[in-house]
Amino acid sequence: MTSGVSRRAFLSRSTKTVIAGLAIPAIVPAIALGRQGPAPSDRILTGHIGCGGQGSGLIKGFKTTVAAVCDVDSTRLAAAAKLAQEQSGREPLTYSDFRRVLENDDISAVVVATPDHWHALITAMACEAGKDVYCEKPLVHTISEGRAVVNIARRTGRIVQTGSQQRSDAKFRTGCEYVRSGRIGKVHTVRVGLPGVNMNGDPVPDSDPPPELDYDMWLGTAPDRPYNVRRVHYFFRFFWDYAGGQMTNFGAHHLDIAQWGLGTDGTGPVSVEGNAGFHPTGLYETPQWAELKYTYADGAVLLCTLGKGDPAGTIFEGDKGTMHLERGVLQSDPPSILEEPLGDGDVHLYKSDDHIGNFLDCVKTRKEPVCGPEIGQRSSTIGHLGNIVARTGHPLKWDPETESVIGDEEQAALTRRTYRAPWSLPTE
Repeated sequence: MTSGVSRRAFLSRSTKTVIAGLAIPAIVPAIALGRQGPAPSDRILTGHIGCGGQGSGLIKGFKTTVAAVCDVDSTRLAAAAKLAQEQSGREPLTYSDFRRVLENDDISAVVVATPDHWHALITAMACEAGKDVYCEKPLVHTISEGRAVVNIARRTGRIVQTGSQQRSDAKFRTGCEYVRSGRIGKVHTVRVGLPGVNMNGDPVPDSDPPPELDYDMWLGTAPDRPYNVRRVHYFFRFFWDYAGGQMTNFGAHHLDIAQWGLGTDGTGPVSVEGNAGFHPTGLYETPQWAELKYTYADGAVLLCTLGKGDPAGTIFEGDKGTMHLERGVLQSDPPSILEEPLGDGDVHLYKSDDHIGNFLDCVKTRKEPVCGPEIGQRSSTIGHLGNIVARTGHPLKWDPETESVIGDEEQAALTRRTYRAPWSLPTE
């Protein structure tokens, strides 16, 4: 964004239209947020975009910083406003259009907990508008979106934290430090177990959207399809238009730890192969089960299973032992591996014991957070590549330097998507 273009003008221009009919509150002065005059330098006020299940949890996590909430579902918006007021002791601003949050100069950071297909665009527009961003995982819905988001975050100098909160858990950090320090020997295999799809029942017919939901805005960048109650809110994650199923849901956590332990935060595998199965009646679109093999340039292999009942979390196997990391679990075999403390000469990783707190600290200090956009992009790419193999049914060759599929246009096409007009993502 050039210095001669105002923030308000940018937000209007970047969507190439103004969506009519929305009730848009005026920008409220600082005094209405419960304070007199400009905010102190250490005062952070956050705007929360997307207030469903995870969004509500993040409102609780951010506690007193919440100044505004935004959702396209008026019922969820009202519940979020009530929750935020209980947390902070002050009534938050409420919006139905996220662009109004980005226009508010009192808000210095935004928290994005929308469906996945909105993540990249809102994060990019927030960076352009001078906001720091905490974005739920996966950071993006496609691989090409991710590189654009990283570039925009870097160009604008904004802090972007990906919500892969296992990076702020001492057990995961410690386990990866032992692995990276060679305590289990040379790692030859990593096993990641992901759960199956938690969506049951029978398909239901399309219908009119409920009056409380602005369905067109909910769709946003996604294709224009009839409303179906089994495709929105929680279940959106099992349809390709909006998300990538458990590969990019739980996978964004456990595959991220695989990357951390392998020391491949800035790169990725060179090939992927495997098999997948899908629901026989088409109740949902993403894989019902999958078995995938990722091979890295140094010969290490990542074996990921979905919906097969394998142990959850991430297991590193080396020639001297194993390390199993899961929420609440830090186990080595033999146990003696963890009994010997790490020394000064061993690998010590970025220490964060509070993912939200780390983000807020970095907003103040301008330091890189524990799970910045490059990490979020590379980790989400692992899940996206697995889904591409599942969808096409054949092996994939990957260049992690250029982030491109080698020799297969069908697979390459699935690394990108076309936004529905009038939305468009900046490319750099």
